[in-house]
Amino acid sequence: MILSGLEELLGNVILLGLAAYLAASVNFSIILFKVLTKGDPRDNFSGNAGAVNVARQLGKPWGLLILLLDMARAGTIAQVGVYLLPATLVPILGFFLVVGNQKPLFHGFRGGKGVASYLGFTALISPVLAVGSCLAWILAYGLFHQPFIGSFFMITVHGLGTIIHYS
Repeated sequence: MILSGLEELLGNVILLGLAAYLAASVNFSIILFKVLTKGDPRDNFSGNAGAVNVARQLGKPWGLLILLLDMARAGTIAQVGVYLLPATLVPILGFFLVVGNQKPLFHGFRGGKGVASYLGFTALISPVLAVGSCLAWILAYGLFHQPFIGSFFMITVHGLGTIIHYS
């Protein structure tokens, strides 16, 4: 009886992890650029397919759209995880979301940094942590004027906050 429960739990983690990776492998910015016949967002500026690079190339409204789409997808995965998994295993899905965003199966394993995905995932699980990480990004960007450094600080706050939240 206990073993079958563990097998079911492991199966759920594997299936949901795979679903999270595959969902994050669909890169909205690359698709948007193809629909608009603008080439590939990875060919200019930072070379990644994230919301900031989209904003640089197409304007802030398009960058915001990509940010919201990435966050919504991640929030959906988090919601499913919260419903189907014990709370201590839900962060595993966040890991798979980030990996899928960074190494997307459907886009030659070249994607973004995974910041928007992790933000959307965290916003559902711990809104206070998500707001704190956004403030860290704003502060770091204000000091260094580099989105990458802001993202680094944001992810650092996310990671530490997740560890504290689940400890």
